[in-house]
Amino acid sequence: MDIMYIVYLVLALSLGIFLGWLIFRHILNGKYLYKIKKAELEAEAIRKNKMQEIKDKFFAMKADLERQITQRSNKVQSYENKVKQREMQLNQKQDELQRKKNELEIIRENLEAQLEIIDKKKQELDKQHRKEVERLEALSGLSAEEAKERLVESLKEEAKTDAASYINEIMDEAKMTANKEAKRIVVQSIQRVATETAIENAISVFHIDSDEIKGRIIGREGRNIRALEAATGVEIIVDDTPEAIVLSAFDPVRREIARLALHQLVSDGRIHPARIEEVVAKVRKQIEEEIIETGKRTTIDLGVHGLHPELVRMIGRMKYRSSYGQNLLQHARETANLCAVMASELGLNPKKARRAGLLHDIGKVPDDEPELPHALLGMKLAEKYKEKPDICNAIGAHHDEIEMQTLLAPIVQVCDAISGARPGARREIVEAYIKRLNDLEQLALSYPGVIKTYAIQAGRELRVIVGAEKVDDKNTEQLSAEIAKRIQDEMTYPGQVKITVIRETRAVSYAK
Repeated sequence: MDIMYIVYLVLALSLGIFLGWLIFRHILNGKYLYKIKKAELEAEAIRKNKMQEIKDKFFAMKADLERQITQRSNKVQSYENKVKQREMQLNQKQDELQRKKNELEIIRENLEAQLEIIDKKKQELDKQHRKEVERLEALSGLSAEEAKERLVESLKEEAKTDAASYINEIMDEAKMTANKEAKRIVVQSIQRVATETAIENAISVFHIDSDEIKGRIIGREGRNIRALEAATGVEIIVDDTPEAIVLSAFDPVRREIARLALHQLVSDGRIHPARIEEVVAKVRKQIEEEIIETGKRTTIDLGVHGLHPELVRMIGRMKYRSSYGQNLLQHARETANLCAVMASELGLNPKKARRAGLLHDIGKVPDDEPELPHALLGMKLAEKYKEKPDICNAIGAHHDEIEMQTLLAPIVQVCDAISGARPGARREIVEAYIKRLNDLEQLALSYPGVIKTYAIQAGRELRVIVGAEKVDDKNTEQLSAEIAKRIQDEMTYPGQVKITVIRETRAVSYAK
């Protein structure tokens, strides 16, 4: 009984396990089938999407290709139209050329016919000329060459007589007007304008004892330097330059005010915006007083009286202005003295000449800067302050901006050039100076027979060495004059240039 129970229990368990296994396998097969079905559906959807993308790309590429084909067709059509147009133009030009060719052919034929007629007429004229010459020779008993020589001799004698008479008349007239002509020639011979230069002072350097003062000048967040720039109108450059501050401004009076104000502020030690404005106002007043005092002292020294106070102030402002590195006040004083000396030599009024020479550059120092040349501006200022017309004309004409009306004008022009052109008066740019010397030497070297050239004395003398076998003594003078004339015509230079031509013969032998 127990064995049978166990057998039945084993069979029941086996049957249950088998049935469970069947059920599990059924369930597992169902899941696999579901997954397979789902995967098939997804694959079908992916396939449809890919097919749709391929179709879209195909249609897009097709449209793009059609568009490109259309564009190329348009370009080809445009090129064809241009080619047709050019072909038409070429045909028209060819027709025009053919027409002109035919016209030229007709003209050439006409010219040939006319030339034949002219040749025939020339031959006839030659025959007639020979007959006339033979007839004249028979009548005169002289040949054509002998008659020509006699005619030339008679004309030479007549020309010599007329020339001698003409020279005597000119000499007599020159003796009568010698004094007047001498004055004119002296003035015109020294009218030369000084060479152009390009150096103008636009900065001043303020030296300090140590770089620690730079921080005090700048101030907290730069308030001190801003206040100083606003009060003076000068750009203050504080950089790495040791123990120096750069003051930059086009107006030299402003730079001088800024320099003196900085000097007082650094010496006092109190540097703040209120103190800066106070010191700048005080220095500006001192500078204005010094300008007026300088102008008065200059006019007294030169003996120029009765000037308007504003003109006196402008003369004082010249002290703080430089022109091409030359102090403007010193230049004006020098020009005034030169004008007085030259006017005295020419028998003119030296006081007027000195006055015009002193005032000739006041157009460089006005309070405002109008767009006018300084000579014209100076003339307008002189007219404004009631200077006489000959003084105003001399001021306005010293750079040929207006026509000279009196002898005073060329005197001022000449003395201005002499003061600016003397050695050491003004600075030149080094490159321009070297180029001028090279041009001088190359100009002389261009003449045949010249071996070497040397520009000496800062370009104021040119020594030319020529070969003794190529140039004789007589030709040296002519060569010197030709070089001088060419330098005057082709070059710009201060003062005058002396040309010395040297010709020497050397005989060298050796004792053995």
